[in-house]
Amino acid sequence: MLRSRPRIVVSRHLPDDVEARALRLFDSHLNTGDQRLDSATLHQLAGTADGLLVCLTDRLDAEAIKALPPGVRIVATFSVGYDHIDLGAARARGLVVTNTPDVLTEATADIALLLMLGAARRATEAQTMLREGRWGAWTPTGLLGTHLGGKRLGLVGLGRIGRAFAHRARACGMEIHYHGPRRQPATLEEGAVFHPSLESLLGISDVLSLHAPSTPETRNLIDAAALAALPAGAILVNTARGDLVDDEAVIAALTSGRLRAAGLDVFRGEPQLHPAYVSLPNAFLLPHMGSATEETRAAMGHRCLDNLEAFFAGREPADRIA
Repeated sequence: MLRSRPRIVVSRHLPDDVEARALRLFDSHLNTGDQRLDSATLHQLAGTADGLLVCLTDRLDAEAIKALPPGVRIVATFSVGYDHIDLGAARARGLVVTNTPDVLTEATADIALLLMLGAARRATEAQTMLREGRWGAWTPTGLLGTHLGGKRLGLVGLGRIGRAFAHRARACGMEIHYHGPRRQPATLEEGAVFHPSLESLLGISDVLSLHAPSTPETRNLIDAAALAALPAGAILVNTARGDLVDDEAVIAALTSGRLRAAGLDVFRGEPQLHPAYVSLPNAFLLPHMGSATEETRAAMGHRCLDNLEAFFAGREPADRIA
Protein backbone atom coordinates (compact mmCIF):
# COMPACT_ATOMS: atom_id res chain seq x y z
CA MET A 1 0.00 0.00 0.00
CA LEU A 2 1.33 3.44 -0.92
CA ARG A 3 2.10 5.79 1.94
CA SER A 4 0.65 9.28 1.81
CA ARG A 5 3.92 10.86 2.97
CA PRO A 6 7.55 9.85 2.63
CA ARG A 7 9.04 8.29 5.75
CA ILE A 8 12.36 9.62 7.11
CA VAL A 9 14.60 8.76 10.03
CA VAL A 10 16.28 11.68 11.83
CA SER A 11 19.39 10.37 13.59
CA ARG A 12 19.83 13.08 16.27
CA HIS A 13 17.72 15.58 18.19
CA LEU A 14 17.44 18.78 16.13
CA PRO A 15 16.13 22.25 17.04
CA ASP A 16 12.45 22.20 17.96
CA ASP A 17 11.22 24.15 14.94
CA VAL A 18 13.13 21.84 12.61
CA GLU A 19 11.61 18.74 14.19
CA ALA A 20 8.14 20.30 14.08
CA ARG A 21 8.54 20.98 10.36
CA ALA A 22 9.86 17.46 9.78
CA LEU A 23 6.71 16.07 11.38
CA ARG A 24 4.53 18.29 9.17
CA LEU A 25 6.28 17.31 5.97
CA PHE A 26 7.06 13.65 6.50
CA ASP A 27 6.27 10.55 8.46
CA SER A 28 9.28 11.22 10.69
CA HIS A 29 11.04 9.06 13.24
CA LEU A 30 12.73 11.53 15.59
CA ASN A 31 15.52 10.89 18.07
CA THR A 32 14.22 13.22 20.78
CA GLY A 33 16.46 11.64 23.41
CA ASP A 34 19.49 12.39 21.23
CA GLN A 35 21.17 9.05 21.88
CA ARG A 36 23.91 8.42 19.35
CA LEU A 37 22.64 5.61 17.12
CA ASP A 38 25.00 2.77 16.36
CA SER A 39 25.10 1.41 12.83
CA ALA A 40 22.85 -1.55 13.58
CA THR A 41 20.15 0.63 15.18
CA LEU A 42 20.25 3.16 12.33
CA HIS A 43 19.85 0.39 9.78
CA GLN A 44 17.01 -1.17 11.75
CA LEU A 45 15.15 2.16 11.89
CA ALA A 46 15.80 2.67 8.19
CA GLY A 47 13.98 -0.58 7.37
CA THR A 48 10.84 1.12 6.04
CA ALA A 49 12.30 4.59 5.43
CA ASP A 50 12.53 6.50 2.17
CA GLY A 51 15.23 8.87 3.41
CA LEU A 52 17.66 9.56 6.23
CA LEU A 53 18.64 12.81 7.90
CA VAL A 54 22.02 12.11 9.47
CA CYS A 55 24.83 13.97 11.23
CA LEU A 56 28.62 13.83 11.39
CA THR A 57 28.30 11.22 14.13
CA ASP A 58 26.74 8.75 11.67
CA ARG A 59 29.38 6.98 9.60
CA LEU A 60 28.07 5.72 6.28
CA ASP A 61 31.01 3.93 4.72
CA ALA A 62 30.75 1.63 1.70
CA GLU A 63 29.67 -1.35 3.80
CA ALA A 64 27.01 0.65 5.65
CA ILE A 65 25.63 2.09 2.42
CA LYS A 66 25.51 -1.33 0.80
CA ALA A 67 23.54 -2.62 3.79
CA LEU A 68 20.90 0.13 3.67
CA PRO A 69 17.38 -1.12 2.94
CA PRO A 70 16.47 -0.72 -0.74
CA GLY A 71 13.74 1.80 0.02
CA VAL A 72 16.20 4.43 1.23
CA ARG A 73 16.77 6.75 -1.71
CA ILE A 74 18.26 9.88 -0.17
CA VAL A 75 20.56 10.85 2.70
CA ALA A 76 20.58 14.49 3.86
CA THR A 77 23.54 15.23 6.11
CA PHE A 78 23.30 17.94 8.74
CA SER A 79 26.75 19.28 7.88
CA VAL A 80 28.84 20.92 5.21
CA GLY A 81 31.54 18.27 5.45
CA TYR A 82 30.77 14.81 4.12
CA ASP A 83 33.86 12.76 4.92
CA HIS A 84 31.62 10.51 7.06
CA ILE A 85 29.82 9.36 3.89
CA ASP A 86 31.37 7.32 1.10
CA LEU A 87 30.10 9.30 -1.89
CA GLY A 88 31.50 6.80 -4.37
CA ALA A 89 29.50 4.01 -2.76
CA ALA A 90 26.43 6.25 -2.66
CA ARG A 91 26.69 7.01 -6.39
CA ALA A 92 27.22 3.34 -7.20
CA ARG A 93 24.02 2.51 -5.32
CA GLY A 94 22.07 5.39 -6.85
CA LEU A 95 21.70 7.06 -3.46
CA VAL A 96 21.23 10.82 -3.47
CA VAL A 97 23.28 12.70 -0.85
CA THR A 98 22.90 16.36 0.13
CA ASN A 99 24.71 18.65 2.57
CA THR A 100 24.18 22.12 4.09
CA PRO A 101 26.55 24.70 2.57
CA ASP A 102 26.38 28.47 3.10
CA VAL A 103 24.34 28.54 6.32
CA LEU A 104 27.19 27.89 8.78
CA THR A 105 29.78 30.11 7.11
CA GLU A 106 29.51 33.11 9.40
CA ALA A 107 29.27 31.14 12.65
CA THR A 108 32.34 29.06 11.81
CA ALA A 109 34.30 32.14 10.77
CA ASP A 110 33.43 33.68 14.15
CA ILE A 111 34.89 30.61 15.90
CA ALA A 112 38.04 30.81 13.77
CA LEU A 113 38.46 34.42 14.93
CA LEU A 114 37.88 33.38 18.54
CA LEU A 115 40.49 30.63 18.22
CA MET A 116 43.04 32.97 16.68
CA LEU A 117 42.50 35.64 19.34
CA GLY A 118 42.44 33.10 22.17
CA ALA A 119 45.69 31.54 20.98
CA ALA A 120 47.41 34.87 20.34
CA ARG A 121 46.42 36.35 23.70
CA ARG A 122 47.11 33.28 25.87
CA ALA A 123 43.47 32.84 26.85
CA THR A 124 43.90 29.30 28.17
CA GLU A 125 46.58 30.37 30.63
CA ALA A 126 44.60 33.43 31.69
CA GLN A 127 41.38 31.47 32.27
CA THR A 128 43.22 28.79 34.23
CA MET A 129 44.93 31.40 36.41
CA LEU A 130 41.61 33.04 37.23
CA ARG A 131 39.69 29.84 37.89
CA GLU A 132 42.42 28.42 40.10
CA GLY A 133 42.66 31.61 42.16
CA ARG A 134 46.24 32.34 41.10
CA TRP A 135 45.70 35.85 39.77
CA GLY A 136 48.20 38.00 41.61
CA ALA A 137 49.22 41.62 41.31
CA TRP A 138 49.45 43.14 37.84
CA THR A 139 52.93 43.16 36.30
CA PRO A 140 54.18 44.84 33.10
CA THR A 141 55.32 41.53 31.65
CA GLY A 142 52.50 39.22 32.77
CA LEU A 143 50.75 37.04 30.18
CA LEU A 144 52.17 38.87 27.20
CA GLY A 145 50.59 37.68 23.96
CA THR A 146 51.17 38.79 20.40
CA HIS A 147 49.49 41.60 18.48
CA LEU A 148 47.78 40.50 15.26
CA GLY A 149 47.88 43.83 13.46
CA GLY A 150 50.40 43.73 10.62
CA LYS A 151 50.76 39.94 10.83
CA ARG A 152 50.31 37.71 7.80
CA LEU A 153 47.38 35.29 7.86
CA GLY A 154 47.80 32.26 5.63
CA LEU A 155 44.59 30.49 4.64
CA VAL A 156 44.66 26.93 3.35
CA GLY A 157 41.51 27.29 1.27
CA LEU A 158 39.66 30.45 0.29
CA GLY A 159 36.15 29.06 0.12
CA ARG A 160 33.12 30.51 1.87
CA ILE A 161 34.46 30.12 5.41
CA GLY A 162 37.99 31.13 4.47
CA ARG A 163 36.71 34.33 2.87
CA ALA A 164 34.47 35.13 5.84
CA PHE A 165 37.40 34.64 8.22
CA ALA A 166 39.63 36.80 6.01
CA HIS A 167 37.03 39.57 6.26
CA ARG A 168 37.21 39.41 10.05
CA ALA A 169 41.00 39.22 10.08
CA ARG A 170 41.26 42.35 7.95
CA ALA A 171 39.48 44.19 10.75
CA CYS A 172 42.40 43.14 12.97
CA GLY A 173 44.80 44.77 10.51
CA MET A 174 46.12 41.49 9.12
CA GLU A 175 47.55 40.86 5.66
CA ILE A 176 45.76 37.99 3.89
CA HIS A 177 47.46 35.23 1.89
CA TYR A 178 46.02 31.93 0.66
CA HIS A 179 46.67 28.68 -1.14
CA GLY A 180 44.13 26.46 -2.84
CA PRO A 181 43.65 24.23 -5.85
CA ARG A 182 43.20 27.28 -8.06
CA ARG A 183 43.36 31.04 -7.86
CA GLN A 184 40.07 32.72 -7.00
CA PRO A 185 38.62 35.62 -9.03
CA ALA A 186 39.81 39.04 -7.88
CA THR A 187 36.32 39.86 -6.61
CA LEU A 188 36.58 36.97 -4.13
CA GLU A 189 40.24 37.55 -3.26
CA GLU A 190 39.58 41.12 -2.12
CA GLY A 191 43.31 41.78 -2.23
CA ALA A 192 44.42 38.45 -0.74
CA VAL A 193 47.73 37.19 -2.14
CA PHE A 194 47.57 33.81 -3.93
CA HIS A 195 50.34 31.25 -3.41
CA PRO A 196 50.50 28.50 -6.03
CA SER A 197 52.16 26.12 -3.58
CA LEU A 198 51.54 25.28 0.06
CA GLU A 199 55.27 25.62 0.72
CA SER A 200 55.18 29.25 -0.41
CA LEU A 201 52.22 29.99 1.86
CA LEU A 202 53.80 28.30 4.87
CA GLY A 203 56.95 30.36 4.60
CA ILE A 204 55.13 33.65 5.23
CA SER A 205 52.26 32.63 7.54
CA ASP A 206 52.49 34.20 10.97
CA VAL A 207 49.08 32.61 11.50
CA LEU A 208 48.07 29.54 9.49
CA SER A 209 44.35 28.73 9.36
CA LEU A 210 42.94 25.56 7.80
CA HIS A 211 39.79 25.69 5.66
CA ALA A 212 40.15 22.60 3.48
CA PRO A 213 38.01 19.45 3.32
CA SER A 214 39.22 16.12 4.60
CA THR A 215 40.39 14.08 1.61
CA PRO A 216 43.17 11.53 1.10
CA GLU A 217 45.28 14.40 -0.22
CA THR A 218 44.74 16.71 2.76
CA ARG A 219 45.03 14.24 5.63
CA ASN A 220 48.16 14.99 7.68
CA LEU A 221 48.73 18.00 5.44
CA ILE A 222 50.24 19.86 8.39
CA ASP A 223 53.01 17.53 9.47
CA ALA A 224 56.46 18.08 10.97
CA ALA A 225 57.89 19.32 7.67
CA ALA A 226 55.05 21.80 7.18
CA LEU A 227 55.38 23.11 10.71
CA ALA A 228 59.14 23.53 10.25
CA ALA A 229 58.44 25.67 7.18
CA LEU A 230 56.36 28.17 9.17
CA PRO A 231 58.02 31.25 10.67
CA ALA A 232 59.24 30.57 14.19
CA GLY A 233 56.51 31.38 16.70
CA ALA A 234 53.62 31.00 14.25
CA ILE A 235 50.05 30.26 15.35
CA LEU A 236 47.97 27.38 13.96
CA VAL A 237 44.16 27.56 13.71
CA ASN A 238 41.95 24.64 12.67
CA THR A 239 38.18 24.76 12.18
CA ALA A 240 38.19 22.30 9.26
CA ARG A 241 38.85 18.68 10.19
CA GLY A 242 41.12 17.16 12.82
CA ASP A 243 42.82 14.77 10.43
CA LEU A 244 44.33 17.63 8.43
CA VAL A 245 47.05 17.84 11.10
CA ASP A 246 49.55 15.34 12.45
CA ASP A 247 48.79 15.54 16.17
CA GLU A 248 52.19 14.33 17.31
CA ALA A 249 53.93 16.92 15.15
CA VAL A 250 51.71 19.76 16.36
CA ILE A 251 52.13 18.77 20.00
CA ALA A 252 55.91 18.60 19.58
CA ALA A 253 55.93 22.05 17.96
CA LEU A 254 53.77 23.52 20.74
CA THR A 255 55.97 21.95 23.38
CA SER A 256 59.20 23.19 21.86
CA GLY A 257 57.87 26.68 21.15
CA ARG A 258 58.29 26.28 17.41
CA LEU A 259 54.56 27.03 17.37
CA ARG A 260 53.69 29.91 19.65
CA ALA A 261 50.16 28.60 20.09
CA ALA A 262 47.29 26.76 18.45
CA GLY A 263 43.55 27.34 18.37
CA LEU A 264 41.74 24.08 17.63
CA ASP A 265 38.03 23.33 17.29
CA VAL A 266 38.32 19.94 15.57
CA PHE A 267 40.26 16.79 16.40
CA ARG A 268 41.12 13.44 14.94
CA GLY A 269 38.85 10.78 16.46
CA GLU A 270 36.63 13.30 18.23
CA PRO A 271 35.03 13.41 20.76
CA GLN A 272 38.29 11.81 21.89
CA LEU A 273 41.40 13.89 21.32
CA HIS A 274 45.09 13.41 21.90
CA PRO A 275 45.43 13.81 25.70
CA ALA A 276 48.59 15.90 25.40
CA TYR A 277 46.61 18.82 23.98
CA VAL A 278 44.72 19.25 27.25
CA SER A 279 47.88 19.76 29.27
CA LEU A 280 49.42 22.32 26.91
CA PRO A 281 48.96 25.90 28.15
CA ASN A 282 49.46 27.28 24.64
CA ALA A 283 46.65 25.18 23.14
CA PHE A 284 43.31 27.01 23.05
CA LEU A 285 40.72 24.26 22.59
CA LEU A 286 37.01 24.14 21.77
CA PRO A 287 34.76 21.06 21.35
CA HIS A 288 33.82 21.32 17.63
CA MET A 289 31.40 24.20 18.06
CA GLY A 290 31.99 26.14 14.86
CA SER A 291 28.32 26.05 13.85
CA ALA A 292 26.93 26.05 17.38
CA THR A 293 24.54 28.98 17.39
CA GLU A 294 20.77 28.63 17.66
CA GLU A 295 20.31 30.41 14.35
CA THR A 296 22.86 28.35 12.45
CA ARG A 297 21.81 24.93 13.67
CA ALA A 298 18.17 25.75 12.85
CA ALA A 299 19.19 26.92 9.39
CA MET A 300 21.16 23.72 8.85
CA GLY A 301 18.15 21.61 9.79
CA HIS A 302 15.83 23.53 7.50
CA ARG A 303 18.35 23.22 4.67
CA CYS A 304 18.23 19.43 5.11
CA LEU A 305 14.43 19.52 5.00
CA ASP A 306 14.49 21.75 1.92
CA ASN A 307 16.59 19.15 0.13
CA LEU A 308 14.39 16.27 1.26
CA GLU A 309 11.23 18.12 0.30
CA ALA A 310 12.60 18.90 -3.15
CA PHE A 311 13.69 15.31 -3.74
CA PHE A 312 10.37 13.76 -2.76
CA ALA A 313 8.54 16.31 -4.92
CA GLY A 314 10.56 15.17 -7.91
CA ARG A 315 12.84 18.20 -8.05
CA GLU A 316 16.62 18.33 -7.97
CA PRO A 317 17.83 19.08 -4.41
CA ALA A 318 19.76 22.35 -4.33
CA ASP A 319 22.65 20.91 -2.31
CA ARG A 320 23.13 17.55 -3.99
CA ILE A 321 26.69 16.21 -3.70
CA ALA A 322 26.00 12.65 -4.94
